[in-house]
Amino acid sequence: MSRLEAIFTPGHLAFIPYIMAGDPDLDTTRAVLDSLAKHGADAIELGVPYGDPLADGPA
Repeated sequence: MSRLEAIFTPGHLAFIPYIMAGDPDLDTTRAVLDSLAKHGADAIELGVPYGDPLADGPA
């Protein structure tokens, strides 16, 4: 069983934080990722900035 599969076993509560890549800069993103990993994050969801206002729907 992989580490990711183990997170989703029945009865396991997983800590999966979300952060936006590059916010406010790449050095901070790297530091936050390292800190989350050290402090028990089971997985980390890393968002990718997307700047298309049309993706939000009608203006």
